[in-house]
Amino acid sequence: MMRSPSGMAVAVRRADGTVAMMEKPFISITRKIKVLGWPFLRGAVSLFETLYLGTTALQFSADEASRDDDGKAPLTGGAQGMIQTLTSVLALGLGILMFVVLPAKLTEWLGFQGRIAFGLVDGLFRLLAFMLYLLLISQWKEMARVLGYHGAEHKAIHALENRAPLTPESVQSFSRFHPRCGTSFLFLVVVVSVVVFTFIGKPRGIGEFIRLSGKYADRPVVRSLIWPGMQFQRLTTREPDLAMCEVAIAALERVRSDEVVRRFEAAPTDARPEVAFIQ
Repeated sequence: MMRSPSGMAVAVRRADGTVAMMEKPFISITRKIKVLGWPFLRGAVSLFETLYLGTTALQFSADEASRDDDGKAPLTGGAQGMIQTLTSVLALGLGILMFVVLPAKLTEWLGFQGRIAFGLVDGLFRLLAFMLYLLLISQWKEMARVLGYHGAEHKAIHALENRAPLTPESVQSFSRFHPRCGTSFLFLVVVVSVVVFTFIGKPRGIGEFIRLSGKYADRPVVRSLIWPGMQFQRLTTREPDLAMCEVAIAALERVRSDEVVRRFEAAPTDARPEVAFIQ
């Protein structure tokens, strides 16, 4: 999946080797309701929008994988929408149970009562649960392929940002880690919240840090700050093969017509827009 300021594109490899495409116009609500685009607010909005678009992309992928030999989808649009909604609700409920309720109950059961002690131990359990979950699902063959496509998205973005040819061989040569990756955002939310919630209060500005880190990732200080999140991507990406890179390129090509992306490609490196697209 690739997203530009005006829409999204999803490319899926079918069982017969062809690539299915889905394009969908999507303008962030932060461009419609200005207050939601203010710094320290837009990060949370972007997270929910990304979750929605990610679920949409996964549903399209599942639909393509389940088509019969005649190319017909097994479910109608209404049924697909209902399943997508139920899946999202179930995933949210399981996420709250695994990463919020269970760590808190375990910390309470171990007898930690003070604010600082409880906050640190509870946060540590949440982080461990998150990392263990990613480690376990990455062992599943189909999920490993998903993580490979995630790495291919990052490589394709790197290639475009570096004005390299968008060919599978060229894209393959770039890193599978990217400073604007949404999983880096989630990692920073978990880690920073452990410290900040415990000693200070509600953390703000993590989304702004992710936006700026993508722009200034070549600065030594920024590189050191984003290093933990980049290493976390070892759990959320895999090295893709050339076929995966081809699919990522197909999605990226569909969003290159966006005006902001065109300006990004044409501008000198030090004068590029802050964020032209995300993966």
